[in-house]
Amino acid sequence: MKVAAIQMVSGTDVARNLAAAQGLLEQAVAAGAELAVLPEYFCIMGMKDTDKLQWQEGREAGAGKRPIQEFLSESARRLGLWIVGGTLPTATADPQRARNTSLAFNPAGECVAHYDKIHLFRFAQGREDYDETRVLDAGASPVCFNLPSRDGHVYRVGMSICYDLRFPELYRALASDLLLVPSAFTHTTGQAHWEVLLRARAIENMAYVLAAAQGGTHENGRTTWGHSMVVDPWGEVLAQQPTGAGVVLAEVSPARLQDTRRRLPALSHRVL
Repeated sequence: MKVAAIQMVSGTDVARNLAAAQGLLEQAVAAGAELAVLPEYFCIMGMKDTDKLQWQEGREAGAGKRPIQEFLSESARRLGLWIVGGTLPTATADPQRARNTSLAFNPAGECVAHYDKIHLFRFAQGREDYDETRVLDAGASPVCFNLPSRDGHVYRVGMSICYDLRFPELYRALASDLLLVPSAFTHTTGQAHWEVLLRARAIENMAYVLAAAQGGTHENGRTTWGHSMVVDPWGEVLAQQPTGAGVVLAEVSPARLQDTRRRLPALSHRVL
């Protein structure tokens, strides 16, 4: 199965971001991808933390206008593509707080999985000061979904978001064939830890990792690390893009999964 990590440099205009995402999704389909993952906050990178609140959408049917979710659903249906919508802000009972949510849509345009980011990022160094708890509520539950591909294999797909990458126990709980990591890593933390963490999660879980990132300098002055990539179960980086918008493509193979797990059956050797 061919998969695509979509890298973006999203800005403050939601309509422009969705148009950019549409073009990249079309590129992914033209290249033969069955699954495409957009980056964290593909739809909006505001000037300040609270900007995302004006774009939060309800998750329940009849929750009112949901342009970002409608875009994801329609794109999946029109392109015949599995799409994981990076993340978007979704509503809570408090209008001053949202959740950072990743949604998976099947080629019929149906939302088949909904994951709220569990681990909320906090980092301070020099002029950098990030604290997602200022406007976000954390999720509580790991989420997986099954993806039947054209090769006849049903992949167990585990969902995660950005800062989750630092918490290996989440990925153990997901016990998946393919781990998704839509992200907006800062340049500082990404340069130091991004690739080594992605490769570690692939190696220790003997799973593919598909990481779609924001990658560049945004309108708000923030610089994200980029380096969207696909990593195989042996920890080999199959494809990546350092910076700028683009589509990172690679093949995911059930035979490679099975062979890796057969040759080194570490998952069956777990004690704790």
